[in-house]
Amino acid sequence: MPTKAALAHIPGPPAKPLIGHTFDIVRDAYGTQQDYIKRYGSVYKVNMLGVWRVNLCGVDAMEMVLLDKERNFSSQGGWDALQLIYPGGLLLQDFDHHRANRRIMQAAFRASAIRDYRLRMCGAMKTLLDTWPDGEAFCFYKAVKDLTLKLGGAVFMGLPLDGDLARKVNRAIEDEIRASVTAIRSPIPFTPMWRGVRGRQFLIETFRTLIPERRAQGGDDFFSQMCIAKDEDGQGWDEDQILEQFNLLIMAAHDTTATALSVIIAALGEHPEWQDRLAEEVAGLGDGPLDEEALGKMAQTNLVFREALRLVPPVPFIPRMAIKDFHWKGFDIPAGTSLSLNPGVTMLSPEHFSNPTAFDPERFSKTRAEDLKHRFAWSPFGGGAHKCLGMHFSTMQVKLFVATLLRERRVELAGPPPKWHRMPIPKPKGGLPVILRRAA
Repeated sequence: MPTKAALAHIPGPPAKPLIGHTFDIVRDAYGTQQDYIKRYGSVYKVNMLGVWRVNLCGVDAMEMVLLDKERNFSSQGGWDALQLIYPGGLLLQDFDHHRANRRIMQAAFRASAIRDYRLRMCGAMKTLLDTWPDGEAFCFYKAVKDLTLKLGGAVFMGLPLDGDLARKVNRAIEDEIRASVTAIRSPIPFTPMWRGVRGRQFLIETFRTLIPERRAQGGDDFFSQMCIAKDEDGQGWDEDQILEQFNLLIMAAHDTTATALSVIIAALGEHPEWQDRLAEEVAGLGDGPLDEEALGKMAQTNLVFREALRLVPPVPFIPRMAIKDFHWKGFDIPAGTSLSLNPGVTMLSPEHFSNPTAFDPERFSKTRAEDLKHRFAWSPFGGGAHKCLGMHFSTMQVKLFVATLLRERRVELAGPPPKWHRMPIPKPKGGLPVILRRAA
């Protein structure tokens, strides 16, 4: 890893002893980066947790790094902090190894499998939402995280919503997530990393016991599909590969969806005219099943979902590591340099979006199409070889949630519109208190 001296030619703000710029970035990640871009340009360096990192800002940098035509950049090296918890997941793989495993994973996301997941999710979603209170304030973010965890157990593993095993699995997943964003990277007893490593051990052991049965009997849950998934050449995974890929997948599906739904609910509470539009759209679906045809008609909901991901993307920064020397925007950057891309800040740039901090789903309409100004202007799912495989699944899950909720209830904010913690995982400050009321 290059030293500060090796990056001396890269501009950047003065760094505080020991902590560098860590506290500034954690306290106000977007504001700090926007300030640094104004002061130092689209290439600058910062020190996070003792590591010097070069920020490459803007759509052109994302296109260059994420498409990676010359194989200069490692996702594994960028996400190295996750090695203790998710060492074998797709996110921590590169090039041919990554491509081979991604082809197998795509089998679990094929269209027929997505239909099966939808059928499993519909009933579970209704059951869980029926437990939410009417007419009294509750913390939406906590409730939706619990909902997505339980849905994950049902849809991803085929577990009962409130079974003992499901509760233990959910607790272990939460421990892994906390460990993945903690500053202490060693499993010192009673730290989040220690609990995360223990959670990982429990999940790996639990998943392993399920593999023989799922391979023999199949099933329409995600884990069963991964156990039997093969690419077009008939290649599948051994037990260890299934365990590592699934462990990362359930984490990614849980936290990103909880963030997106929180942004949507906050927006609908703050902008009742959009809640009315979505409620009218849902009413137009009738009382029939929320099948593929019905979800395909939810165009207004899709606009709101895209705007929510623009305003508060679940992954606002994308790390990579340079594995070769390269030149960018007038700077020579040495191999081994930690890099950071900034889709979150880019999607709030007036260069690409009009009035960028305003909630305005119509910007994604066919007549305006602001997201098409550049292929990476709107990039909450990343891009290139590592572009998120779960895009269509997450869209389906969000539409099912909105339709299930608005068929019967309306949402009000029980406080002022929330501000957002952007790092390490975006979430609403104060937990987003809301009140649900029965629709008239």
